[in-house]
Amino acid sequence: MADIRKALVIGGGVGGNSTALLLARSGVHVDLFEADPAWRVYGAGLTMTGATLRAFRQLGMLDKIREHGALTEGLKLFDQTGKLISAMPGHLDDPDIPHSGGILRPVLHRLLCEEVRACGVNVQLGVVATSIENDGERVLVQSSDGREEAYDLVVGADGCFSATRKMLFPDSSEPKYTGQACWRLLAPRPADMVDAEFYLGKIKVGFVPCSPTEMYMFALENEPQKQRKRDEDLIENMRSVIAGFSGRVDKVREELGDHSSILYRPLEVLMMPLPWHQGRCVLIGDAVHSTTPHLASGAGIAVEDAIVLCDELARASSIEAGLTAFGQRRFERCRLVVENSVRLGAMEIAGADPREFGALMDASARLLVASI
Repeated sequence: MADIRKALVIGGGVGGNSTALLLARSGVHVDLFEADPAWRVYGAGLTMTGATLRAFRQLGMLDKIREHGALTEGLKLFDQTGKLISAMPGHLDDPDIPHSGGILRPVLHRLLCEEVRACGVNVQLGVVATSIENDGERVLVQSSDGREEAYDLVVGADGCFSATRKMLFPDSSEPKYTGQACWRLLAPRPADMVDAEFYLGKIKVGFVPCSPTEMYMFALENEPQKQRKRDEDLIENMRSVIAGFSGRVDKVREELGDHSSILYRPLEVLMMPLPWHQGRCVLIGDAVHSTTPHLASGAGIAVEDAIVLCDELARASSIEAGLTAFGQRRFERCRLVVENSVRLGAMEIAGADPREFGALMDASARLLVASI
């Protein structure tokens, strides 16, 4: 693999874990730095499109997702009263890949972490890179535990607010707030819920099955200014945000209480121009293309990054050539996800016709089934 014997992956999320797995399976010695000593994950549930499930199949994780998640046949769009607007089936023409699905984020994280350790990756928790020096022949990395190591390749997968990006590209843009925030909640899955369901009104509310007994709910709120919410106010705040919907949404609203685990996050995006690499260091995932949840593709394109990166490095004559090819192959697809997600959010803020919203979602989904 382009003369790579030892690699460092910075960040133990979906993209970083996927990259560490694939490199280790190729015979590379992999160190993984994860800043959180407990290696936790933030989030409730994860929606998976057919394209995302295809990427997890290439990663060798689809059977585990089948076992621990929930697979569905598509997405139904409803208006605020619960009237069906449209049903959007999956578009992948592959009988071995489900149309869509969902899984609890902590469950997916645990499955990936177990696989990373089983592949022999040297996981170092509570450790961050404090200095990265590229000399063309190797990368010298100083870490927060006082060590210095030389690597043939460094992969920065440390998220939207990537410290690696700041070290490699100090003049790069910062993530931009979109004018929306996302509320997330875990709840029991109703027996009659077979597909993901989105409800379009003054805001968008969605339900995604994540296991035979659990679902997660999200609500996208229009907030002109980025805000922080106090934990003690989250229940009443969420009740107010999802007021005015009928049916399933209203039932969940009535059942909110002290037992409810609610997450709130302002939505920010980043689409970094090429190049995504400097010398033998490369950025992937949210570190270069952080998106909103509108197309349910953030995790999927991070896994795709890992697959394409290792593919290009395996076929390239040099690391530089492989990293250049990786960026060129990924840029337009990732830009499609980020820019169309932002467009969908802008349509929600403007109160666009739900049919226009559904048409853009469907058109984007059709484009994303293309081979990576």
